Amino acid sequence: MYFSTTLIAYIIDYFFAEFEKIKFLKHPIIYMGGYIKWFEKRFYLDNIYRGFILTLSLICIVFSITYIFTFVDNILFQGFLCSFAISSKMLYESVKNVINSTDSKYAISMLVSRDTKEMNESEINKAAIETYAENLSDGVIAPLFYMICFGLVGAFVYKAINTLDSMVGYRNEKYENFGKVSAKLDDIANYIPARITALLIALLFLSKKAFLNFNRYGKKHESLNAGLPISAMALALDLKLGGPTSYFGIIKDKPYFGDGKKEITKEDVKKALSIKRSLDIFIVVLLSLFTIFSY
Repeated sequence: MYFSTTLIAYIIDYFFAEFEKIKFLKHPIIYMGGYIKWFEKRFYLDNIYRGFILTLSLICIVFSITYIFTFVDNILFQGFLCSFAISSKMLYESVKNVINSTDSKYAISMLVSRDTKEMNESEINKAAIETYAENLSDGVIAPLFYMICFGLVGAFVYKAINTLDSMVGYRNEKYENFGKVSAKLDDIANYIPARITALLIALLFLSKKAFLNFNRYGKKHESLNAGLPISAMALALDLKLGGPTSYFGIIKDKPYFGDGKKEITKEDVKKALSIKRSLDIFIVVLLSLFTIFSY
């Protein structure tokens, strides 16, 4: 287990947020995304096998590069590299910017794939809470989970899988076959983290309602995992998230998650974001205790 490395990585992310202000330091996800675009441009075919080759090749590349870095036996260096796999502070700041921005439609369009031009304020706020809840799993808990279990290699292999899913894992005419392996692998990789995230949301908001019912609402989502943290957040804040949503000009009749109010305000977004403080304390204390008692 890599408790101390994960602790250092989380603390670095807390203060420096993926070093986003250092212009010459490109995030590894940019390189992963560049490879996916290059492969798709050169080798795309509408079949599962070609998508499998994309998935396998990227995972092998990421595994090989990160494995080489593990030979540097320095815990601070390992923690520094691992911090790039965590998006806690960047996620928080991005969602906070939605409610603080003078152009909230543009701000939310940078975070979601749904249509945003015709959104009203409540829909913008709803989208902000949904993306925050879902990405607490994808961007925070899942990388931490694989980092603890497998160190640098585990964290970045997970990020490769998640990046593949975000770019080609769509159920549409172009990617239904090409992205199928990526999407299924992402479902498997996120199965445990999504449930941990939902439980943490219920725990940190001290919501018995969320704890008992997140699975009942979450399983209505077409994704095996995404609905669980969204439902936990909705139940903890007494909201009703989800519902009909426009994607690429087509209304998708999504189910509702939660049984609270449908009109979502900026105050509700602030309440959702307030979990970060308690989550930071929980993670740092837990990792510190495991680090101490693992020696």
